[in-house]
Amino acid sequence: MRILLVEDDERIAGDIARALVEAGYVVETIGNGEEAWFLGDTEDFAAVLLDLGLPGLDGLTVLERWREQGRNTPVLALSARGSWSERVQGIDAGADDYLPKPFRMEELMARLRSLIRRSTGRASSVTRNGRVSLDERSMQIKLGDAPVEMTAIEYRLIAYLMHRRGEVVAQSELAEHIYGHDQQQSNAIEVLIGRVRKKIGAGFIETRRGFGYLVPDHDA
Repeated sequence: MRILLVEDDERIAGDIARALVEAGYVVETIGNGEEAWFLGDTEDFAAVLLDLGLPGLDGLTVLERWREQGRNTPVLALSARGSWSERVQGIDAGADDYLPKPFRMEELMARLRSLIRRSTGRASSVTRNGRVSLDERSMQIKLGDAPVEMTAIEYRLIAYLMHRRGEVVAQSELAEHIYGHDQQQSNAIEVLIGRVRKKIGAGFIETRRGFGYLVPDHDA
């Protein structure tokens, strides 16, 4: 899944970006408010990590603009100023959660997972769909009770489709959330889906010709 990280401190941004990549996310990092506002308003992300103390266009203004434009992407606000009044401002501006600096990376990742779960109507960190289960904390896929060995890219594919289960996802959208803006061959997604089908069953991911791919909701 694709995460927008908005943080002007290069060291902090680097630390967070590394943790996100290790957790299986695709990360777009921006260091100023103007670019963040434009990118968040024109592209789709699973969630945003937004520093409120940005130079120039501050994080609160960026967030307010997104919400005014109807952008409902989950936002975790970050700030070095941990006063209750700023927390209230952030929540009132449209933040879904607030984390003061300094923070433990484990807490940030847990809050991010929670935001994404809530945005898709789930309460547990384990998602089950038929015989396939996905555990976000351990980044593990199981078929029944048996763990299935997956590459990082294969895990991203299954995670995104399971979060969007019951919906047809376009190939271009899948590519963005799996590879980011890295250039890929036109058949990269098809090859990737073929590998995953061999590991967890041909019927788990369905193809909708001309539209995209679908993981049916087997729990419905």
